[in-house]
Amino acid sequence: MFVDFFHDLKSNGVPVSLREYLSLLEALDRDVINRDIQEFYYLSRAALVKDEKNLDKFDVVFGKTFKGLQALSETEIAEIPTEWLQSLTEKFLTEEEKAAVEALGGWEKIMEELQKRLEEQKERHEGGNKWIGTGGTSPFGADGYNPEGIRIGQEKGRHGRAVKVWDKREYKNLDGDVEIGTRNIKVALRRLRRFARDGVPDKLDLDGTIKSTANAGYLDIKLEAERRNKINVLLFFDVGGSMDPHIKLCEELFSAARAEFKTMEHFYFHNCLYEGVWKDNARRHTDKMPTWDVLHKYPADYKIIFVGDASMSPYEIVHAGASVEHWNEEAGGVWLQRVVDIYTSAVWLNPTPERFWTHSGSTDIIKQIFNDRMFPLTLDGLDAAMRELSR
Repeated sequence: MFVDFFHDLKSNGVPVSLREYLSLLEALDRDVINRDIQEFYYLSRAALVKDEKNLDKFDVVFGKTFKGLQALSETEIAEIPTEWLQSLTEKFLTEEEKAAVEALGGWEKIMEELQKRLEEQKERHEGGNKWIGTGGTSPFGADGYNPEGIRIGQEKGRHGRAVKVWDKREYKNLDGDVEIGTRNIKVALRRLRRFARDGVPDKLDLDGTIKSTANAGYLDIKLEAERRNKINVLLFFDVGGSMDPHIKLCEELFSAARAEFKTMEHFYFHNCLYEGVWKDNARRHTDKMPTWDVLHKYPADYKIIFVGDASMSPYEIVHAGASVEHWNEEAGGVWLQRVVDIYTSAVWLNPTPERFWTHSGSTDIIKQIFNDRMFPLTLDGLDAAMRELSR
């Protein structure tokens, strides 16, 4: 069973290694946990899952292997109408009546019968002993009684008899192909780290102090500089127009980046980069900073991240004077190319789902300028972008 568990994890996209699997077996051999399925779940998850984006995949495989959950694809999950599960009356049974209710007889039989009910049932049911509904003695539903069944749509258990809870699980928060929140952005950004000690030596070097004291025979306190991430980041955000639906996501990215990078500067632009950028959206038309000044101020070792949907008229990129807000002397593509030529580590993060990129000619142009270093603003996309910038 454990070998199947290991192989199923790998086949479902959880990057578990043989060494981690052997560590799990060693922990079991040394009786690190009691013989309890819940304790085994947490132990195996701690040993085998290195990245929190794989937690839900792990849960599905664990459930399938150890009969805690049924591994179903989205096409196989049946939607049970909410109105079927509204508890209008609750049937109270005596102990004698409960004893008379027979179980279906095992996990396979229960799941087989549930499939039949889903195929046959056409309307809401209440108080019976067969259909999915409320009250009664059916093995499927809410607020009833059965020696073993599947609890569906009930807030919490009462009798402790359910062998499965059919409340729909959502995996989107941590899965790798969805838009992301601040906490997960921070996890992905941590790939872009290169630590060094920098600044005034004002932190106690405990190991150095102990070693020096042991050699000298008297207390010899050693200090060291703080260990900081030496990566320098320059962020350019597209704002306004078609980017308005992505404001929350961009705010989360900005918040996470500020927390992760000690040296980070940011600027705003609209649609495409031109001869001026700004720091304050309220004064975007009157308080611009020349783009040339930005390119001259920040050295070529900065990591450059553009964030935008790349959706605009292609003329805004390839023609002078085509900006929607002003007359630009040079085409936007000229400025983007200058950035790519100066900074060898530059990527473009696109909040628009990747499947829609081919619908926009401007997206393809910008992707070419960035040498195909355009990534979707998802957990996997951000992870890939940070790997690219770490080269």
